[in-house]
Amino acid sequence: MCSCPWPVIGCGSAALCGSQLEDQRGLAPASVRCQRSVCRRTEAWFSLVHPGSPWFSVVLPGSPWFTLVLCAGMRKRSRSLTAEKDRDTTGSAPDSDPELKPSPGGRQGPEQDQDPEQEPGIMGKPFRRLSLLGKMQRIMLWLLLVYISIPFIIKLCPSIQAKLVFLNFVRMPLFIDLKRPLDQGLNHTHNFYLEPEAGHRIGVWHTVPAHMWRDAQGKDAHWYDSMFSSAHPVILYLHGNSGTRGGDHRVQLYKVLSSLGYHVVTFDYRGWGDSDGSPSEDGMTSDALFIYDRLKQRLNKTSLYIWGHSLGTGVATNLVRRLCDRGNPPDALVLESPFTNIREEAKSHPFSMVYRYLPGFDWFFLDTITVNNIRFASDENVNHISCPVLILHAEDDAVVPFHLGKKLYNMASQSKSLRGHKVHFVPFASSLEYKHKFIYRSPELPHILSDFLGPAGSWPSEKTTDESA
Repeated sequence: MCSCPWPVIGCGSAALCGSQLEDQRGLAPASVRCQRSVCRRTEAWFSLVHPGSPWFSVVLPGSPWFTLVLCAGMRKRSRSLTAEKDRDTTGSAPDSDPELKPSPGGRQGPEQDQDPEQEPGIMGKPFRRLSLLGKMQRIMLWLLLVYISIPFIIKLCPSIQAKLVFLNFVRMPLFIDLKRPLDQGLNHTHNFYLEPEAGHRIGVWHTVPAHMWRDAQGKDAHWYDSMFSSAHPVILYLHGNSGTRGGDHRVQLYKVLSSLGYHVVTFDYRGWGDSDGSPSEDGMTSDALFIYDRLKQRLNKTSLYIWGHSLGTGVATNLVRRLCDRGNPPDALVLESPFTNIREEAKSHPFSMVYRYLPGFDWFFLDTITVNNIRFASDENVNHISCPVLILHAEDDAVVPFHLGKKLYNMASQSKSLRGHKVHFVPFASSLEYKHKFIYRSPELPHILSDFLGPAGSWPSEKTTDESA
């Protein structure tokens, strides 16, 4: 029986004191707990059930609330008694000494095991540091593995390198409808399709001079074709890699050229935009030659110029070389941001920076480009070109470095085939921030074109080689 000095308040035979309940669970002797803890609890219960207490009627035995009150109190009491039992079994360690608190294993004092979660300053932080360091090491290991793997993957799969050169899968801006040039602000542009080869259809835009925009509203392909008979010269524009003929900087250039009185004809090579087929250097050059011949058939004595930008300069020099070889060169060639050949351009491109000094760079990357039959050798082509050449290049061009454009100009100015033809080089200062594709913003561009090509409808005249400031 329990030795508590206070009677137990219960309900019939089911009522047990706290110590008796603890004895049934196999804890410490009831007499120890009753004297030290249970009595304090029963004092609280006695004050609660005193006849003068407002809760007296609530906790009377037999009351429906009695069982709830008793259970709640005993749960709280059970937690307290468990802690007291742990202290009792270790030899009555003083509660006031934090250094001598008992542990579940029976050891006490400063030598006991400590929970790292309870003392983050001692164990948690080092563990977190080690964990973070381990994650960083794993990330660096994965990056190193990827870095080493990429050259071997490209060498084993040369088609990947071809994709990186052409970037025809990159279509910016997104969701553009190339059938509706009006959506790009070209209200005097006609979209149509041609077939250079059976089964290969390419998309073409024809933009008439800006002053014809009112007459162009609602007109069909026949009207646009008839406008080639006017005295306004025509520019065949060959765009660079990635994107489509509807790229923003390209559309802005069409508008500038159109405002100067030029017809602008541009198209997407096979594999670009909404054109069929797969890209290749020969295919791009063949498409350009097909469009040029078609334009030439519709022109009388109207001037026809070829304008290439970036990778399009390689297509342009290929095209002009073919035209010169067969004896009908264009009236002039304009190269915007050109390079000498694709190997030198690939080595200078920002994407190659992380591998440029890797042993075997040429074998892994540059030779793989050659395996794909991609050369774009403008430095060789200028020795077979016999028409006026204008080179435009921004000094802050990070995609095709300025020195490559200057090097190509030096080769062209010494070319025997270009003797007697104008060869101009026009640099744009870095402070202007035209970079790779914003030369169209230059307010000097209309004057540069007028000085080199002559007024709209005229042929290039004087034959000199010079570099403009």
